[in-house]
Amino acid sequence: MDPRATAQLLKSWALAAGFDRAGVASLAPAETGEAYLRWLARGDQAGMGYLERRIEARLDPATVLAGARSALCVALQYWPLSKDAEPTGDLWPRVARYARGRDYHDVMGERLAALARQIENAFPGAATRPYVDTGPVLERELAARAGLGAVGKNTNLLHPEAGSWFLLGELFTTLDLDPDLPLADLCGSCTRCLDACPTGALPEPFRLDANRCISYWTIEHRSAIPEERRRAMGDWVFGCDVCQEVCPWNEAPGEGAYPELASPNSTARAELALGAERADLDLAGLLGLAREDYVRRFRGSPMKRPKLAGLQRNAAIAMGNRGEARYVSPLARALAEAEPEVARHAAWALGRIGGAEAAKALAAARERATDPAVRAEIEVALTDDR
Repeated sequence: MDPRATAQLLKSWALAAGFDRAGVASLAPAETGEAYLRWLARGDQAGMGYLERRIEARLDPATVLAGARSALCVALQYWPLSKDAEPTGDLWPRVARYARGRDYHDVMGERLAALARQIENAFPGAATRPYVDTGPVLERELAARAGLGAVGKNTNLLHPEAGSWFLLGELFTTLDLDPDLPLADLCGSCTRCLDACPTGALPEPFRLDANRCISYWTIEHRSAIPEERRRAMGDWVFGCDVCQEVCPWNEAPGEGAYPELASPNSTARAELALGAERADLDLAGLLGLAREDYVRRFRGSPMKRPKLAGLQRNAAIAMGNRGEARYVSPLARALAEAEPEVARHAAWALGRIGGAEAAKALAAARERATDPAVRAEIEVALTDDR
């Protein structure tokens, strides 16, 4: 088969495998390579040192698979999944939409693996290698080359019908495939995402400074979060969707059809065991969650990445920023019983909420605190006028 016919066949197989869109990218050196190196040189990657590794593969995608000639790029819509997919009330801590259901690495990985087997069976001698956000691949550039979207000013990929609520995967192959055409710019003069970012993490179009990004601090950062970052995090516990929520292309995106990716307390997910494990977990429940319950409830969830201490740290900050008196009791328990990293943030949150009960809990904790960092947080919380 010629490259054009082969490409059409593989894209049809990708759609049949359950992906929403598919396109083919050539494997020329990255056009955004110099910009990526400048991004690293500025330190915009924050503490994500893994983004500095295997630079040669990131800049030259053909090197990730010996003899690779093309990449079959796919997209999977993760929101909205139905009109009932958005949780209501405050039962569910504020979590980025992509992380509310099953881990997308598994959902996409299974489909890509099946697609790879189909291709290798149909084309003896052809080699493939799948990636789902786990290797040295500048996937947004490849997906843009494949016509799956245009990079937006918030650095997400935008599609006229899907907005930016979709995940990306790649299947590198030694087959010669006819590439698709890229889309034109979709942002124009719009700067809604830059204006709406609560932390200024988008200092200029097409640049993300992870040092100021809520997603970085709630997911990737280990240990204590600097005090100057905490207020701007609002009540986000895992990730952030603000720059996507304000995008005009996301006002009426097409719906996906993958209930395993939906929120656990939405109608679309109510019957699935994975979602049922977390549907009743509010901020206080998350803060006081025992390790064995954490393992059970978050099995197969992308929210495991920050680990239990990270999630509880984030929950304490969210409670402090909500400023509601009902959180004083669970925060006081965490201050007395949790490990130091979580206790530090519980102290900060109590100081943020303020009031007689919070001050009483802080004073009592000061008497028995042995960890210097926890004690320092308590002292600040008792004296700082928040």
